[in-house]
Amino acid sequence: MEYVNLGRTGLKVSRICLGCMTYGDPKRGPHQWTLPETEARPFIARAIEVGINFFDTANVYSAGSSEEILGRALRDLVPREQVVVATKVHGQMRPDPNGHGLSRKAIFAEIDASLQRLGMDYVDLYQIHRFDPETPIEETLEALNDVVRAGKARYIGASSMHAWQFCKALYLSRLNGWARFVSMQNHLNLLYREEEREMLALCLEEGIGVIPWSPLGRGRLTRPWSETPVTHRAETDQFGKTLYRGQEDTERAIVDAVGQVAEARGVSRAQVALAWVLTRRAVTAPIVGASKMQHLEDAVAAAALALTKEEIAALEAPYRPRAIAGFA
Repeated sequence: MEYVNLGRTGLKVSRICLGCMTYGDPKRGPHQWTLPETEARPFIARAIEVGINFFDTANVYSAGSSEEILGRALRDLVPREQVVVATKVHGQMRPDPNGHGLSRKAIFAEIDASLQRLGMDYVDLYQIHRFDPETPIEETLEALNDVVRAGKARYIGASSMHAWQFCKALYLSRLNGWARFVSMQNHLNLLYREEEREMLALCLEEGIGVIPWSPLGRGRLTRPWSETPVTHRAETDQFGKTLYRGQEDTERAIVDAVGQVAEARGVSRAQVALAWVLTRRAVTAPIVGASKMQHLEDAVAAAALALTKEEIAALEAPYRPRAIAGFA
């Protein structure tokens, strides 16, 4: 496994990050497809075995049980200082008016709750899950700075938003001497490349690590177009259905191109699609979910798969601009 710096920080992370949304109590939260603890733990263990040191979760995943499962597994499997743990804040955690968002009150409550569930004194990366238009960005940034100064987070990161919003946040942090975002977790894959317009260039210029979510397009890039979803998640993923719609001919052509390169190389479609994400200069570590052990093996193999210029061109040729998706 290769390890690289997260942006301009000295923090070393594996080129693959294990996303832990897949792991959680199916009885908690809206996702009944998540793997309970007994089924989830082998994936975390295997990730450590293959050299993955970077784990991403969020307070909202399965109403906090994802954090609990990850925290218990890491405590049993590896010394805390050997792993990089990331979690997120923004989504609805309580029904009261302050039970979500990025206010000072919400951030202070949620970092403590996340640490308690994880069973840790700190997280390595604390990320805002989305932009909060109802809270002044200055309030959010100052609160995050205080979280870092209190030793509860080593670094802070952001997720899907407009480039101008992210640029403003970086500017205000510098202006006020606050802890600065070191990473951007955004939506990027062969089916959705709108982040290439401004966000990736901004991150390169500012030394921001990019850790894309959904690098396999919710599984669409891992199977022939004619195949129907084979997992309960794919069949019931309502959010995923909002991300890819209205461009079936284009998407089919992209999926077919992935299949052609995979067949010629004698590797899986997942390896090809993920290897393409890793060709983006700004990308540090794609976040990969795994509900089957082969998903992990494909991710590790993809990190070592070098696509040719001709293969990259063939994969990119069918793409057409599309509407922004994934910010909500």
